[in-house]
Amino acid sequence: MANKYVSFISDEHLLNCIDVLYNAYLKAKKNITKKSFYSNKVDTIKLTFDSKFNEIDESKLIDTELLRQMDKSINNSIGTFHEQILGGIDGFEMGNLSGFDIKAIDNSLFADIKNKHNTMNSSSSEALFQKLARYADDNKTAKCYWVQILAKSSFYELWRGEINGKEYSHSRVYKISGDQFYALLTGEEKAFYNLYKILPSAIEDYLKSIEIEPSEAENSALKEILDETQKSKRTIIDQVTFENFGYYLGFDTL
Repeated sequence: MANKYVSFISDEHLLNCIDVLYNAYLKAKKNITKKSFYSNKVDTIKLTFDSKFNEIDESKLIDTELLRQMDKSINNSIGTFHEQILGGIDGFEMGNLSGFDIKAIDNSLFADIKNKHNTMNSSSSEALFQKLARYADDNKTAKCYWVQILAKSSFYELWRGEINGKEYSHSRVYKISGDQFYALLTGEEKAFYNLYKILPSAIEDYLKSIEIEPSEAENSALKEILDETQKSKRTIIDQVTFENFGYYLGFDTL
């Protein structure tokens, strides 16, 4: 029977990948308590400008900031989602913390996957090139890839150039955009596009198949802050400022 969603992985595998990501979202939401929200210090000077210049209600502003913090955690999970999808293609598997993200079962391909093109500095780029070059040297027929899922253009090319003042090149080390890598592994030119197009219906089917508890969609940080404002009679931003910087000169009087 033909797959309902895409041809290169089973429907069951796709829904399992969505399930893993859904649970990562739940975990990220549940993890945002007031304590975790404050862990990196909240820039309430910026929040004040955001509130006034963009005419945003303070509660909505804190909600937006909470979502921004959650987004940092989710970005890593999105990268894992692509690894799981690609690892479900016949002939390939996930690295499972082995130093690579995706490999061909016959060791003809190794890949390190980054969700966005700008997630590495020069030192991490140099370390990644050296790692991929070692895989290529240790596996004489292997091609090794730095995969950028969300790249600035569509490309498939040898990775060569200057990093930290040193010239780097290798005959079997490449950099490749997400669409081209999906095409390479599946043999389907529009594989990445096809995944994108079916995601809404696949996600809807997944959500219909599970029981969602209302409490699962909430985090406690804003409620904790609002509870404190009821006692202190401060504005929301003043409350966040006091709890983050009450030890600063004058801020204990808020």
